[in-house]
Amino acid sequence: MKTQEFIALEEQYGAHNYHPLDVVIERAEGAWVYDVEGNKYLDCLSSYSAVNQGHVHPRILNAMLEQAKKVTLTSRAFRNDQLPLFYKELSEFTGYEMSLPMNSGAEAVESAIKLARKWAYRVKGVPRYQAEIITASGNFHGRTTTEVSFSTEPLYRDDFGPFTPGFVTVPYGDAAAIENAITPNTAAVLIEPIQGEAGVIVPPAGYLKRVAEICYKHNVLFIADEIQTGLCRTGKVLASQHEGVRPDIVTIGKALSGGFYPISAVLADAPLLGLFKPGEHGSTFGGNPLAAAIGRAAIAVLREEKLAERSAELGEYFAGQLSEIPSKHIKEVRGRGLLIGVELHPAAGGARRFCEALKGRGILAKETHDHVIRFAPPLVIEKQTIDWALPSIREVLQMS
Repeated sequence: MKTQEFIALEEQYGAHNYHPLDVVIERAEGAWVYDVEGNKYLDCLSSYSAVNQGHVHPRILNAMLEQAKKVTLTSRAFRNDQLPLFYKELSEFTGYEMSLPMNSGAEAVESAIKLARKWAYRVKGVPRYQAEIITASGNFHGRTTTEVSFSTEPLYRDDFGPFTPGFVTVPYGDAAAIENAITPNTAAVLIEPIQGEAGVIVPPAGYLKRVAEICYKHNVLFIADEIQTGLCRTGKVLASQHEGVRPDIVTIGKALSGGFYPISAVLADAPLLGLFKPGEHGSTFGGNPLAAAIGRAAIAVLREEKLAERSAELGEYFAGQLSEIPSKHIKEVRGRGLLIGVELHPAAGGARRFCEALKGRGILAKETHDHVIRFAPPLVIEKQTIDWALPSIREVLQMS
């Protein structure tokens, strides 16, 4: 079958809740993907940072295949031999005492919200069902009905109410606004260290550090959503480490499996995660032996291949080269590590036409919030591959 035949089938039988570029990918390896006609493309999205280790990494693939031959699912009704090792290796990698494994990033955020609320009632003494969580405008924490309740993007929420109460929204990057919003009922502050879906929005220097100080001062939990920014994407294991910050709770996902399987987790120390009692929270698939084996291999690749260091080095180079492009369309180049956003002026006519032009030159990038092109290739990308892509990116960004 050809590309247009696959597209026709998808349009006929699939819900139209995405607007993908018209490329039908058949296979992938490292930083490259191939369509059904055999055309080769550089992946500059990394499945929204889920394949930081590169597509079909052989070590993770082997771990998946070997575990699949043994046992894939036990549910948490029984123990398995992979989960304890996953717990230990995840703690050693991230520096948190405990973790709660789930499946999707949205589930991890929901779990963190439940944990913060329980802490508020059991430890802080907030009156039952009065807990509030402060969030930031422009946030993207998932698609559940609770998570869209505190979104500020009309497209994500307009037709999906009534909304879950208990959330207060303040401007992103404004630490003073967070402090002013705190009340005796505030349980937590939930923010992204960098807002990826909002257009790779990097907060002012010192913002995360100040938020952490405010939370400590007012006995409020600091929750960092690192599902997209974590696991080496920005040049550190966790993006909050750039400011020496250690949030009380961290949510991770995406690259926790290297793209092989839905795996997410909530990270915290024992006094927090120890609040959950048997039966209060769970997941049929969360922490299953197949997921745990894959997660262990994904962590090992991140650590042993020094992908945080690679991201820091190559990200600085890539962003620097993009910043030097003389284009009337470019408003700003921003980001950290290999999470880079190129914001275009509104007069450029939107980012999608540039992404479509890049596709024609063998580069797959994706627009976000209309006017931003996100460049976030797998962290295994080579410098010479970036150099291969740059002339085409320059040409596209200089087109009329």
